[in-house]
Amino acid sequence: MENDKINTKKTSYLIRRFMPYFRKYKWVLVLDLFCATLTTICDLVLPMIVRYLTDMGMNDIHSLTVRLILSVGALYLVLRIIDLVANYYMANIGHVMGARIETDMRRDLFEHLQDLSYSFYSSTKVGQLMARITSDLFDVTEFAHHCPEEYFIAALKIIVSFSILCSVNVWLTLIIFAIIPIMIFCAMKFNNKMRTAFKKQRNQLGEINAQVEDSLLGVRVVKSFANEEIEEEKFKAGNEGFLNVKKEAYRYMAGFQSTTRLFDGIMYIAVVVAGSLFMMKELITPPDLMAYLLYVVMLLASVRRIVEFTEQFQRGMTGIERFIEVMDEEVEIKDSEDAVELPKVKGEIVFDHASFHYADSQENVLTHINLKINAGDNVALVGPSGAGKTTLCNLIPRFYDVTEGRILIDGTDIRDVTTHSLRSQIGMVQQDVYLFSGTVYDNIEYGKPGASREEILQAARLAGAHEFITQLTDGYDTFVGERGVKLSGGQKQRISIARVFLKNPPILILDEATSALDNQSEQIIQQSLEQLAKGRTTLTIAHRLSTIRGASTILVLDEDGIQEQGNHRELMEKGGLYSQLYNASKTDL
Repeated sequence: MENDKINTKKTSYLIRRFMPYFRKYKWVLVLDLFCATLTTICDLVLPMIVRYLTDMGMNDIHSLTVRLILSVGALYLVLRIIDLVANYYMANIGHVMGARIETDMRRDLFEHLQDLSYSFYSSTKVGQLMARITSDLFDVTEFAHHCPEEYFIAALKIIVSFSILCSVNVWLTLIIFAIIPIMIFCAMKFNNKMRTAFKKQRNQLGEINAQVEDSLLGVRVVKSFANEEIEEEKFKAGNEGFLNVKKEAYRYMAGFQSTTRLFDGIMYIAVVVAGSLFMMKELITPPDLMAYLLYVVMLLASVRRIVEFTEQFQRGMTGIERFIEVMDEEVEIKDSEDAVELPKVKGEIVFDHASFHYADSQENVLTHINLKINAGDNVALVGPSGAGKTTLCNLIPRFYDVTEGRILIDGTDIRDVTTHSLRSQIGMVQQDVYLFSGTVYDNIEYGKPGASREEILQAARLAGAHEFITQLTDGYDTFVGERGVKLSGGQKQRISIARVFLKNPPILILDEATSALDNQSEQIIQQSLEQLAKGRTTLTIAHRLSTIRGASTILVLDEDGIQEQGNHRELMEKGGLYSQLYNASKTDL
């Protein structure tokens, strides 16, 4: 997804997709626009007051009494108090509305990311996703609040100003308003380029996030190879690229602002020159010209605010567009409309002519697999790398769906049940253990949220982890660090096994759970895994074949599918692929 071309969608389409987020807060928005109307009225009244007092002063100075002046002043003071209250609502509640919309969008985005399949994450950088879920949505807060407000105020001022100015002098008004469309046309030329530049900027920021994350998470590898300078050069290149993209954005923004300032000056000159000529010919009075100038100043201030807001508008549009790009990613694995809850299973698994290939390839990884695993069986999968062992196991919890055939658990097609009820009955222990940032206790509890402390301690005992946990600085409350960095490989693996003990699933998948450990740790973990496998349907992907000699059934896979099947003794007597792999593993030892 991060390799997409910088194509921008139409603004009307983005706004249409964004509008549903306003519905929840429509009355807050209505009141916000009402307050905007009040502040606009307060602004529009001042030139009329000045015109009224100036006209009276020039035509009949004696009619200007202290009482009249104080009354007008009191009226305007009341209007300013109304303006103060209305502006406070807009600045406070209006901004909170924008923040709530941002929060709703971030929630929806995170929930959607949770639903996306493995294939999405295999082709998308986490740093890019972090940028989309955080910094991209920051600008949406300002956009959601200011967009309707600023354009509403501007439209109101332009319409009312046009009406009032026409009542003063139609021809002078037409001259002024004839300039505005030309200014808008010229500004829009830069406007579209700004959108593209801002999207490039967001993409480049995501790339920097991804590069920093990659470098910092791999800091031990960086230091072990003394490659700090290489990482610094990679970051420098990305950082310079970000600077260049920002330069491009600022160049278009400067052209945009300079164009509008040019037309600002043209409009002022037009008012002064044309107004003075009309005043010479007595087509406009001095008080009217003064009021006219004040309205034009106010009108230009509104246009200038729209110009200044345009940058924020384009940033908001960019954030919305990148939000929509992720939300439009199709959820490949989802429940069917008539999916039912999978009841507590015994653990029988059947592959019925099951085939699978990845979305970006038409070449099958698995072809017409027919396999029956009885409840409680301990099945091991062996074979060369790339034979599809892990893929076969990943099909059972529906991390991917078969492209042909079906998989059944206790006679039920797994596509006919909810993924939550399916996955809640499958436990996985993988080679690459992931521990969340938090305590040991938190990471074990993840297997069964809300479990009692006694249940968690019992799970740790069964996994052979209780003894080493109690020897940690804070025992079960010890902070494990990001990804469990403060623990050894064996300790992390035992915690992950305790997590599955706590979950207590009827089906267990062990994906090379001991291949990355030293011999002593492997022996300890192997004992824990054997204890965990008792009474469960277990599939074990084995790297060291000596660990699966006791399996009830061993499946030998290669690129053509299941080539051999039987227990250790039967396969060794057969003298086929398994025998070759087993003898080779003994030689390696």
